[in-house]
Parts: sequence; structure tokens; C-alpha cells
Amino acid sequence: MAAPGIRPIRLGLIGTGLAVEKLHWPALRGLADRYVVTAFTDPADEQRKRFTGYSGTDPALATADRAALLARDDVDAVLISVPIPSLYEVACDALAAGKDVFCEKPAGVDAQQAAAFLALAAGFPDRTFVVGENYFYRDDLRYARALLDDGAIGRPHLMAWRYAGQSVPRPGGFTSTPWRHRPQYRGGVHLDFGVHHIAQIRLLCGDVARVHGAVQAANSTIDAPSDLTLNLVFTGGAIGNYTASFPEIPIPPEPNDLRLYGTEGVLVLAGSESERRVTRSSADATTHTTVFRGSDNGYRAELVDFADAVQFGVRPVGSVAQSVANAMVVQRALDSAEQAAALALDPVPGAGPVPLWRPRGSAGLFDGLPGQRISSTASFAA
Repeated sequence: MAAPGIRPIRLGLIGTGLAVEKLHWPALRGLADRYVVTAFTDPADEQRKRFTGYSGTDPALATADRAALLARDDVDAVLISVPIPSLYEVACDALAAGKDVFCEKPAGVDAQQAAAFLALAAGFPDRTFVVGENYFYRDDLRYARALLDDGAIGRPHLMAWRYAGQSVPRPGGFTSTPWRHRPQYRGGVHLDFGVHHIAQIRLLCGDVARVHGAVQAANSTIDAPSDLTLNLVFTGGAIGNYTASFPEIPIPPEPNDLRLYGTEGVLVLAGSESERRVTRSSADATTHTTVFRGSDNGYRAELVDFADAVQFGVRPVGSVAQSVANAMVVQRALDSAEQAAALALDPVPGAGPVPLWRPRGSAGLFDGLPGQRISSTASFAA
């Protein structure tokens, strides 16, 4: 909650598409003490009408274009949710207009634009500039990270994660978006969706020092690689493998779980959005499982962090530098695939290890957050 007497942030929405409808608006609706939408714009008249319909926002708050929205004195900050190739240009305009910025990911269509994002952030040090990464704020991932920080599995030495799921255009879903079918950004689905996985890997395993990648194209509905496999060496000394496949044919159910092996135990992250599980196995064959239900996968928490940064000067976890660090793992993986060689990753200025986010003023992980957490203990001993 905001402190008494602190005015809610007057927020302008630039783009009101699927990401706002399915991800951001449900979170904003529950944060009326932190945000009030004072303006919105979208190039599609139908999309503006749809937004006012499901949100109940006054249609009179619609503006003709982003220039008109950015010129308004009653907009303190903007949430930018436009196609990936337009993110940088819109962020530039918003910062130049004196607004604080919460921008959809990723930070850049390629390595060159990622560097431009860093320079843009450095050029406006007095503004809060965040690139959204909800995986940094997910309850199950933060809980798993806290276990690792406490040494629950000893020294992590191996990470293994295979993720596979059919990807074809489906009406009403993110895969239906035309600009995703023929992406004007390097890496396609692996830069759009895959950066979330990289964020999870970095949050749990630390930064990547070296990567060796390979790609395949096995999906005619997208003009980009459908398959990516990476061998990773982490700065902390652990090694790992990450494989992601997005074919167009149906595939059997996949566990899609991440396993992290330590000298004193194993950590397994599994489950779906509706029920995520973190299981820690100890050297005595005891397992401790925590099930997470009813959370929103971090969208509320990342907006809380942004509000705390704007209103109280808190340094946000989801910085531009952290987003660039995620994206650069994908970019160097693609470089590696093209060159058929293992490649080093240079540290991203201002990034470093991902901080563990906690609600402001709290020592706990979940204070004031929605969701249910149920823990149980078992044994897999023979």
C-alpha cells in the first residue's frame, strides 16, 4: 500500500492490446491506491472501445495519439504496450516529455538497440525507467531464490530445463498477433517469450559467462527459429542446459520443469500458471514441496515496485539494465549458433546479479500479496 497522503500515480496507457487486457489491467484494477488511469491511446478504434468496455474507463480519457497523451499535465507516468519494434521510439518520446516509464519487454530488437536502451536510460537519470519482467516478481521463483540464498541445496552445480509447447496462431491469444508471425526483431519467439525464461535462469542461477547455442526452424507459422538449445556456463561456476521448442504440430504433454542440482539437494520448479510447485529434495531423501495458487505471476508486484520507485525512490528490480542482460543472452546465443562456437558474454553495465524483490518495508516475501501457499513433506527413500 502507498503511504497515507501519497497521491496515486496518474497513469497514461500507450497501447491497450492483449498485454494490457490480460496482464496489466487485472493488476492495475487491484492497485487503485497506487494508480489512476487518466489517459489512454491506441491506433485501433476497435481496441480503444474494447478497453473502455472491459475496464469501465471513461471513453473521454482516450487521446488521439501518443503525442497528445504525452502533452497532458495530468499524466505522471506511462505504461507502454506496443509491438516490440516500436518500444524504443515510444520510450524515447515519453522520457523526453518528462514522464516516468514502465515499458513492455524486451529492451531492444537486437544487440545494437539494446545498447541504445542503456544509453537512453543513462540520459534520463532523474526519471524512473523500468522494462517489465514479471518473472523477477513471481512468488514461486522468489521463494526458490530465497531457498538458494539460504543454502538449501548447497552449492548449485547443474541446471537442466527443457520447455516445449505448440505455437500456432490462435484467435484471442498472443500467438494471433500478426507482428509475431513475421517478427521484425532478431530471435522471434525466443526474444519475445524466451527472455522470460532467461530472466528465470538468471534469477536462480546468476549471470551467464559463456553460451554455446544451436537453432532449428520447424514451424512454418513463424518466420524465425522455433527451436533453441543452449549450453551455459554461469559466472558462479555452475553449468547448465536450456532447450526451448515451439513447433506447429501438437506434442504430448511435457513436464517443462526446471531442475537445479546442488551439492546437498535438488530444487525442482514445475506446474502451470494456476498451480506452481517448488520442491526441494534433501540428501536424506526428504522432499519439501510448496504449492502456489491464486497468484498473478508477478504482474501486480512489478507494478508495485514501479510505483515504489516513482513515489519513494526505491531502486526497482526490473531495470533497463536487467532487461538488456536477459536479452543479450538470447542475442549471444543466436551469434553462437551462427558462428558454431562458444561465446563469452560481457557484463551489462548497471545490471549484475538480479536482486531478490520483497515488498517495501517488509522482511517477508509475500506480505500484502494475494495468493495461497501450501507446504508438505514426503520422502522418496526406497
